[in-house]
Amino acid sequence: MRTGTNTQLITFGDWTLRVRESHSPNPRLLVLLHGWTGDENSMWVFTQRLSADYWMIAPRAPHAADPAGFSWRPLDPSTFGFPGRSALSPAADGLMKLIDEYSASVGVDAAQFDLMGFSQGAAMTNLIGMLHPHRVHKMGVLAGFVPAGLEDLVLKKPLAGKNIFVAHGTQDQMIPLDRAHASMALLEQSGAQITYCEDKVGHKLSANCLRALETYLKD
Repeated sequence: MRTGTNTQLITFGDWTLRVRESHSPNPRLLVLLHGWTGDENSMWVFTQRLSADYWMIAPRAPHAADPAGFSWRPLDPSTFGFPGRSALSPAADGLMKLIDEYSASVGVDAAQFDLMGFSQGAAMTNLIGMLHPHRVHKMGVLAGFVPAGLEDLVLKKPLAGKNIFVAHGTQDQMIPLDRAHASMALLEQSGAQITYCEDKVGHKLSANCLRALETYLKD
């Protein structure tokens, strides 16, 4: 898989992550969260034309997935369906600690950072955005969903004033379109404005929506 010649694979504490550093004097941190069975290489296909001002990190999720790759929740054969808040929160807490400690170690300001995830990584993006709205600036939610268990937060409108990018395929059989629409309704109830891109694809990001994502991240 092409990951770009200017990225490096590192170990930081208990984490494995792929990093693209920035030579900008004031880089913006972008955190890339892969989906179920993905890894630290999976998200770079979306980044080829993003600003050189971004300092990007793509962590490997902490749990093994079946049959391969990694997951943001522990493997539990007895649990089916979409993971909710309780299943994903430990990884979200770990990610926030990673972001704080890594950014401090390299001197990058992460008081606010941008966050982008695909599928299960998009669910993580929604969860972290709602739990830590003062920390997350831009959110890219690609072929994802809002985890169950956030109803109490939705009522507090934690995402008021935020513009969130959401992309979904009309032929997605992994996360059906109606689940995506229901998730967008929850984001709007949380106070967010949605920049939405829908295209005739399956569980992936179309070329049109990739261009829309790039435009969103430029603003």
